[in-house]
Amino acid sequence: MSSLNHNHFSAALLLQDGTFYKGKALGKKGTSTGEICFNTGMTGYQEVFTDPSYAGQTLIMNNCYIGNYGTRKEDRESDSIKISGLICKNISDQYFRPMADASLDDYLVKSNLTGIYDLDTRALVTHIRSKGAMNCIISSEITDRDQLQAELNKVPSMEGLELSSKVSTRQIYKAGNPDATYRIAVLDLGVKRNILHCFTERGAFLQIYPAKTTFEEMEKFAPHGYFISNGPGDPAVMDYAIKTVKDILSSEKPFFGICLGHQLLALANGIPTFKMHHGHRGLNHPVKNVITGKSEITTQNHGFGIDPEATRKSDTIEITHVNLNDGSIEGIKLRNKPAFSVQYHPESTPGPYDSRYLFDEFMNMIKMRA
Repeated sequence: MSSLNHNHFSAALLLQDGTFYKGKALGKKGTSTGEICFNTGMTGYQEVFTDPSYAGQTLIMNNCYIGNYGTRKEDRESDSIKISGLICKNISDQYFRPMADASLDDYLVKSNLTGIYDLDTRALVTHIRSKGAMNCIISSEITDRDQLQAELNKVPSMEGLELSSKVSTRQIYKAGNPDATYRIAVLDLGVKRNILHCFTERGAFLQIYPAKTTFEEMEKFAPHGYFISNGPGDPAVMDYAIKTVKDILSSEKPFFGICLGHQLLALANGIPTFKMHHGHRGLNHPVKNVITGKSEITTQNHGFGIDPEATRKSDTIEITHVNLNDGSIEGIKLRNKPAFSVQYHPESTPGPYDSRYLFDEFMNMIKMRA
């Protein structure tokens, strides 16, 4: 059970609006930048850190202590940490899970991630909820505020940033039983491992493709359905993926999208997306299924949404899910095609399993049309 590697170093956090904090260094000594956001979950930190949808973002963990159960290889949602920086109040210097491989701080050091702790994270989250998402810089090597500001000024805005092609697989790969009855083509825009598992445990054979793969290339697999994954960045600038979605819809094959895939389905049908004030991130967000009237507690991670007014005016789109906190649109389906999507994460790692029925619905859609 190792102790913190860098708790004798001080660190600084500077926000785009000039808000400045001092704390203690976490992980690798260095400097990191990104868009600051917060996660309301109290557990599942390793799954969160390795979610590719967090690429380019500096994350505040809302829980007052993290690290108490260490880390292990099996809990990763991708091959590496995807957040650009970490902010927390306290980090446990011991872990108490026998099957853990390492302490959280050792894991962060090995992953070259720079973070800061010993901050009033509740005050910081309150500030972001009021002022909105913005860029920030963390450093345990730069102490001059003007120098920090100069480095922060170089960081691009998340709005207009295309990141999916940077986190996507570079090569086609497969998952599941090759002899399975049903095949699904997965467009990897930053897919989480447990999404793939939710398909394979339902008997699907998957072929996973790089972000910029064309519909024509995926059709060579002769899939029975198409899945468009979650991922980071601004969906509005992803012309290549919007075209792919349009081509899939023209094929009349079953379509399912999660998070970024949901936004791309909307864009492919003329519905604009927008940058949210501070986004939804956590594993405790209430959503109502307006078709069944039932509510579900969901896992979420997104900073963009689809335009509610344009969606409600659409003749081809039906709203299926809404967020019970702010009324934002969390799910849609097409009236004239076998296609649906949700903004949240039904694979729920971490989080409750309330929404995993959506994978069953997609498999049933495939079986009906196979």
